Amino acid sequence: MSENNNNVPAVPHHQMKQWAELKGENSWTMFKVVSEFVDGFERLNKIGPCVSIFGSARTKANNPYYLAAMEIAKQLTEAGWGVITGGGPGIMEAGNKGAHMAGGVSVGLNIHLPFEQNHNPYIDNDKNLEHRYFFVRKVMFVKYAQGFVVMPGGFGTLDEIFEVLTLVQTKRIERVPIILFGSSYWEGLVAWIKAAMLEKENNINPGDLNLFWVVDEPEEVVKIITEFYKEGDKVRPNIDL
Repeated sequence: MSENNNNVPAVPHHQMKQWAELKGENSWTMFKVVSEFVDGFERLNKIGPCVSIFGSARTKANNPYYLAAMEIAKQLTEAGWGVITGGGPGIMEAGNKGAHMAGGVSVGLNIHLPFEQNHNPYIDNDKNLEHRYFFVRKVMFVKYAQGFVVMPGGFGTLDEIFEVLTLVQTKRIERVPIILFGSSYWEGLVAWIKAAMLEKENNINPGDLNLFWVVDEPEEVVKIITEFYKEGDKVRPNIDL
């Protein structure tokens, strides 16, 4: 490897060539992205009001949170809402299963992963989408939902919920119900947000703590969403992100 006058190692020529070739290939990626957006928009534009349910793919069917997610989805469907999940196992399966059992709209936004992700059998056949790109998938989660229920989950769940909170905080989208289910699971995060983000560093406003609810019963979830939209004409339209 050669060095320049500042004794900083120069980038090998073969690597520069590889990077140049990759940039050329990446130029065609935009067509794949556009295609994925178009497919999602065309298939979801007519699904009606929905609630997105986030949560871990690793949650087993005998876990109380799985059973709670299934009950939440069932009750939401009975109240007239469709259900959108990530389409995979765990909490996602529970959400789709609850909607399916109640005869409601059951949407699955699958993502190609090397592990964990295979679509569950409770998604409506015409509403089972396959995604290559996380950011496209997240647009679909937000664009077609009028509320968000966040069950216990891992990094992916945190990514999804903070994405929505950021969009609401910055007024990129109108305020919508954002509900964290399971106070014992979320209490540490909520305490950290208050102590570190707000009180110690002043990185958020006091009112930002009111952007979400924390509940422990499926009935509370449905009540919050129903009362939020009880005026009838307040249902947020699908947004233009």
